[in-house]
Amino acid sequence: MGIDLEKRKRGRRKLTRRTKPASQNIYLNLLHQLYGFLSRRTNSKFNKVIAKRLVMSRNNRPVVSLIRVVLAYNKRLAQPTNNANNDTIIVTVANVTDDSRVLEIPKGLKLCCLKISEPARKRIVAAGGEVLTFDELALREPLGKNTYLLRGPLKARAAYRYFNGAPRVRSNGRKFDRSRLHGVVKRNKKYRKVN
Repeated sequence: MGIDLEKRKRGRRKLTRRTKPASQNIYLNLLHQLYGFLSRRTNSKFNKVIAKRLVMSRNNRPVVSLIRVVLAYNKRLAQPTNNANNDTIIVTVANVTDDSRVLEIPKGLKLCCLKISEPARKRIVAAGGEVLTFDELALREPLGKNTYLLRGPLKARAAYRYFNGAPRVRSNGRKFDRSRLHGVVKRNKKYRKVN
């Protein structure tokens, strides 16, 4: 009888990351199966990344604003490696929302995302653009060529404000936590008060 190392987390640990989406959504699971197959059967790194991101939790798939999509598209068009047809597809494994700060959408913008708000979809289509789903993308670009991968702002979550020991302070004022050195090592002489 030996010691069960795996049970006690002392030896080899089997895959600790997710292997399939936690969601019960049938379409999300089918997409993961499709991109899992493509990532195994092709040498495309794009398919591996998409398969990995489809499995992520919602916190790790932050919402992408339309302004981010437009800026990425314009940046791509300005690159010298851009193809002559300007038919790059912006791909994001996230939800896309409308943004009133964007005054005009570039003509012929192609976007592939998991979900998109209706006002954002209308604006893209009105500008002669197109919104694709991931299964349509797999038919058009099975190896992910001529695409531009995008992610949302992961650290924009409110929870990130209080990491590294920064206190959650209700208000500003004399009676509330005023410590300047939260999350900083106190032993450091640089921060010690010298009378």
